[in-house]
Amino acid sequence: MNMQRVKLASGIELDVVDQGPRDAPVLIFLHGFPESHRTWRHQIAHLSDRYRCIAPDQRGYRGSSKPQDVESYSPDKLIGDIFQLADALGVDKFTIVGHDWGGAIAWGVALMGQMNGRVTRAVIANAPHPLGFSRLVWLNRHQREASQYMRTFKDTSHDALVREHGLGGMLLLAFGDRLNGGEDKMEPEERAALTQDWLDRDAAFGMLNWYRASPLYVPAMDEPYEIPADRPLPAVPPLTIPTLVIWALEDFALPPENLEGIDELVKDLTLVKVPGSGHFVPWEAPAAVNAAMDGFLGRTG
Repeated sequence: MNMQRVKLASGIELDVVDQGPRDAPVLIFLHGFPESHRTWRHQIAHLSDRYRCIAPDQRGYRGSSKPQDVESYSPDKLIGDIFQLADALGVDKFTIVGHDWGGAIAWGVALMGQMNGRVTRAVIANAPHPLGFSRLVWLNRHQREASQYMRTFKDTSHDALVREHGLGGMLLLAFGDRLNGGEDKMEPEERAALTQDWLDRDAAFGMLNWYRASPLYVPAMDEPYEIPADRPLPAVPPLTIPTLVIWALEDFALPPENLEGIDELVKDLTLVKVPGSGHFVPWEAPAAVNAAMDGFLGRTG
């Protein structure tokens, strides 16, 4: 996939794949932590004969701009990047597609885009709705335990480890033996390239700053299992545009409880569950993801 450099109105520069017919409907793909646009390699290869597929390395990742201050990674700036990217590429309306952190931003892009009319559909893979997840980390022991790694990522006392070993040191600290989940489903060359990406110290801190700038608070395991009065849940309007949620059921970080009540938060919901796949469902189960997207995009186009 050929990449181009795109400068946003904010001055941030992103490396971007832009593949497919220029007059076709646009899909903007957002990757998650700790990957790159390559998260979506199977989907772009499958869809780019019918759709214009745009996939950035988001800010903080690989060759894209990597500001080192935490404030540069607040959700409003990350969401703003996507609309500015569309502007820079001459795209008016688009479908937003996201996984993991890219999915979290995709929820925000979709909610904003349904108001300004620019986002027509959303595809979310293993990224919880912001309101549902905020509730779950307080009330559900399974999710709280699975999210303790976020506390590790936010803790700057581990920064010396990152400076010495790159992001890999922090990942090993946070996940231990679980780090190898799905390893047998990733091509060796992809694994090697990803490991190399993690050695870039500026990128490592850029990636961690996504967590550090997030307003989401993950309570410790011994905090009460109730929503505290001084930490109210975010006010999030219902999402009304057609939305496909793809959920791999073997995700150790995001258990299926995240799907409970989602039909109340998303009014035009298509839900596809993928058994036997872990968190990185776009490349762990590409055939299932491609089939789900084909059906959804064909039906809602």
